Amino acid sequence: MSTDLVAGDLRRRMVLALDVDDLVVAERLAKALAPWFATVKVGLELWAAAGPDAVAALRARGFEVMADLKLHDIPTTVGRTARVVGALGVRYLTLHAFGGAVMLQEGTRGLAHGAEEAGLPPPTALAVTVLTSDADAPAHVLPRRVETAMEAGCGGVVCAAADVASVKRLAPRFVAVVPGIRAPRGERHDQARAATPAAALAAGADLLVVGRAVTAHPDPPAAARALVAGLEPVAGGG
Repeated sequence: MSTDLVAGDLRRRMVLALDVDDLVVAERLAKALAPWFATVKVGLELWAAAGPDAVAALRARGFEVMADLKLHDIPTTVGRTARVVGALGVRYLTLHAFGGAVMLQEGTRGLAHGAEEAGLPPPTALAVTVLTSDADAPAHVLPRRVETAMEAGCGGVVCAAADVASVKRLAPRFVAVVPGIRAPRGERHDQARAATPAAALAAGADLLVVGRAVTAHPDPPAAARALVAGLEPVAGGG
């Protein structure tokens, strides 16, 4: 595999978490970090500040968008909300697996229907298993929530790097999204189960979500460059 193809594959596996409360700031960060990230994550903070406009603006810049809304409500509400989000053109939408199979199923169906009605490609519903800030979840929680996500028809899960192997054993075709990515010896912030990019890729992660490790750095492009340095052979070998 050529160096360009490896670099392209790595970029497609990197997700930039735009956890800011200003769309202009988010767009500036996304533009500056575009060489390293093909996908951006719109979480609750940016969604509260700009809503669907954030998705539209970032898609217009050529990014795929992960709507990290962690939907968790009664099945009807989640299904209807996911349908609206699907019509916006997001590539991924997160839902809390804690909500159960029926809720996840309604969310997955709503997401697919919204995209189909808008003439858009099918997006992927991601079930959030155990938050990476939670170091005390019982061992049985992860497999139960992965099985729930499979039953509901989700396309993947959000999990810690340490959980990827277990996820892949239960659901080999699932997209495994790992947040809490940090540089070696970097600040962990509130991530109790953080991981380096190399460790997450070695564990089998498909997508790595990177936020404060680059966005809070005085020089975000330099931080991104350092974070992925030497990772191309690891990513290309997957």
